[in-house]
Amino acid sequence: MDIRAIAMGLAFAFMWSSAFTSASIIVESAPPLGALSIRFLLSGLIAVVIAAALGQSMRLTNAQWRGTIVFGICQNALYLGLNFMAVQWIDASLAVIIASMMPLIVGILAWVLYGEKLRPLGLFGLMTGIFGVLVIMGARFQGGVDMLGVAFCVFGVVSLAVATMALKNAASGGNFVMVVGLQMLVGSAALAVPAIAFETYSVAWSWSLVAAFTYTTLVPGLAATLVWFFLVDRIGALKAATFHFLNPFFGVTIAALILGERLGLLDLVGVVVIMLGILAVQISRQPGR
Repeated sequence: MDIRAIAMGLAFAFMWSSAFTSASIIVESAPPLGALSIRFLLSGLIAVVIAAALGQSMRLTNAQWRGTIVFGICQNALYLGLNFMAVQWIDASLAVIIASMMPLIVGILAWVLYGEKLRPLGLFGLMTGIFGVLVIMGARFQGGVDMLGVAFCVFGVVSLAVATMALKNAASGGNFVMVVGLQMLVGSAALAVPAIAFETYSVAWSWSLVAAFTYTTLVPGLAATLVWFFLVDRIGALKAATFHFLNPFFGVTIAALILGERLGLLDLVGVVVIMLGILAVQISRQPGR
């Protein structure tokens, strides 16, 4: 892992974690699914235009098409759609903490579904990460938390884990930027259906809404996804996933600074424990460990 890969990983972790804060600002003034569908439509079209300018085509391999569709539905429609709805009722910091369980869930799925050997360090990491989540959830339950929002986040992070396991097929074979754009368009189409069916168009326009929507479209929506695809291609999915251990720290810090969300001592302890657990799981999965 060279300096460029480290810089890409840090940039991805920061951009990905900031999406929860911008989402909280957006859903205060606009319907969540409709706003997210439009975001993906814009991000996807920009990516497709960039890809065409780079000489890339839509002639993807069958494996790429399958990965693109699965990734677009599981990450964009399910994971982000559920999280956009959840942050209407729960803090952005709690949403990002639940989402940070993704590497732990990937480790469990790889163990259960594919028989991937789980080393002692990996087992320790899984137990540590889950314990960290329980510490935070216990503290939040005492202060009162919306269970529907929590359930949406949990189902969303499982969908993200499935999307991550499908990313390898989508990232291999070239045409990276085109794949990024197409999976966003898949997510936009999937979100448009429930948005039209169940949401009422009502937008309270403000400069904060415009700024948050522009930011989430260009930075977490487009730039972070591009960086993630290139990072996976450069160092592999296992090494790239190591950077997810920074998401709890970045996520709660950004939410505290911009949204003024308060963090208790147990929240901070839980974040550190989760970070250590994720790091242990990812290290244990590296070849030769």
